[in-house]
Amino acid sequence: MTVTELRPNMDYWAERVDLAAAFRWTARLNMHEAVANHFSLSINEDGTRFLMNPNQRHFSRIKASDLIVVDANDPETLEGPDAPDPTAWGLHGGLHRHCAHARCAMHVHSIFATVLASLQDSRLPPIDQNCATFYDRVVIDEAYGGLAFEEEGERCAQLFHDPRKKVMVMGNHGIMVIGDSVAETFNRLYYFERACETYIRALQTGQPLRVLPDEIAEKTARELEAYPEQDARHLDELKAILDDEGSDYAQ
Repeated sequence: MTVTELRPNMDYWAERVDLAAAFRWTARLNMHEAVANHFSLSINEDGTRFLMNPNQRHFSRIKASDLIVVDANDPETLEGPDAPDPTAWGLHGGLHRHCAHARCAMHVHSIFATVLASLQDSRLPPIDQNCATFYDRVVIDEAYGGLAFEEEGERCAQLFHDPRKKVMVMGNHGIMVIGDSVAETFNRLYYFERACETYIRALQTGQPLRVLPDEIAEKTARELEAYPEQDARHLDELKAILDDEGSDYAQ
């Protein structure tokens, strides 16, 4: 018997470990919601086969070996063990079928981003450096149509037509963040939630907002996009903390 037969789900091990760490840290930051949210990571060239969390497993318990392989072009995927729930299949399957540049996708109902998604005007003005990171780089879905089954998932996926815009504020729902890797996508997810928190707390003061000029916001966004290795170092540090604590995420 081979090692793989003894320990299934060992292919794409480095990617699995990164994704498991992202799940664990998202739970630690309380950016998840019970067992309802999901992350995915493409593992083939056209992006239609991807790793994903098993159905309704709490983020704080997910291990690298728990992640399942989903084929966006094969509905029989839903019949396998720990198959994704229909909304996870609809949202992530639609995204990976129709948006090849979305190699990694993270969907959460984090508190401050969901508050933003609940406002009539869900734009995020550049009132600080974190908010400026996302200047003209967010798409807003204003046509929520209920749970993200296949039709709704495909509709949302088609809104990511501008490769520069890698955050979707899903009106009345939550957010979807995409990227090229787990590190890049998690880093973007983290900073978008921080930016939303700054904005919502600033609104709560009732005072006028100090909004950056468009040209400074765009300059800042470009500078941060080119900042070297910050996303990879961020995730590496989080994995180091988990390792120091004896976490089983990488099992």
